[in-house]
Amino acid sequence: MTDADNLKRQAAAQALEYVRSGMKLGLGTGSTAKHLVDLLAVRVNEGLEVVGVPTSEATRAQAESLGVPLGTLDEYPVLDLCIDGADEVGPDLTLIKGGGGALLREKIVASAAKQMIVIADASKKVEVLGTFPLPIEVVDFGVAAIRRGIDRAARAAGCHGLLTLRRRPDGHVFVTDQGHLILDAAYGSITNPTALAAELSNVPGVVEHGLFINLASRVILAGAGGVTVIDRA
Repeated sequence: MTDADNLKRQAAAQALEYVRSGMKLGLGTGSTAKHLVDLLAVRVNEGLEVVGVPTSEATRAQAESLGVPLGTLDEYPVLDLCIDGADEVGPDLTLIKGGGGALLREKIVASAAKQMIVIADASKKVEVLGTFPLPIEVVDFGVAAIRRGIDRAARAAGCHGLLTLRRRPDGHVFVTDQGHLILDAAYGSITNPTALAAELSNVPGVVEHGLFINLASRVILAGAGGVTVIDRA
């Protein structure tokens, strides 16, 4: 296991300290959340009784293979806790998410939870969001027009940068579990995430964006000096 993976696993292990039998859990997507599901499965096999609601087909397949009981938001529209990773964590716990391509389902699941815990290695904590390109999920109709709308919206919020259509490693266009495309916006600096989120949400064809505002209630960061827990004020 690499040093980065070890830190992610430490953060995931700390998050499990907040899980109790009987909980309905939102299960995140990505490399850090994968460690969470691995560790959760061990607890389930030891007798922990929970139901997980996965945020992606990849997480669903992993959890099923490990014997974690699963449900849907239609069955459990209110979750006790959602645990997920993040690509960047700002000072007020505003997040950039979507590097794994599951931002729409992740935001729906997080919004259905009473509490969201974010797990990450310490390098994800930043003073200003935006170094990590902001994922923007869009429909596959009129992408050129949607791009123009996103550019106008970003400028109105004080941002500008290159939009790149996400592709898979094999060169084919990346398609989300919901059948949408992702444009990654290299803004460099997002000084007003709330304004940008509002502008992007008004662009026809934008399904969702990767700015998670007022959703994370606790962030667990693992670094060389140990594990740090930050609660939202």
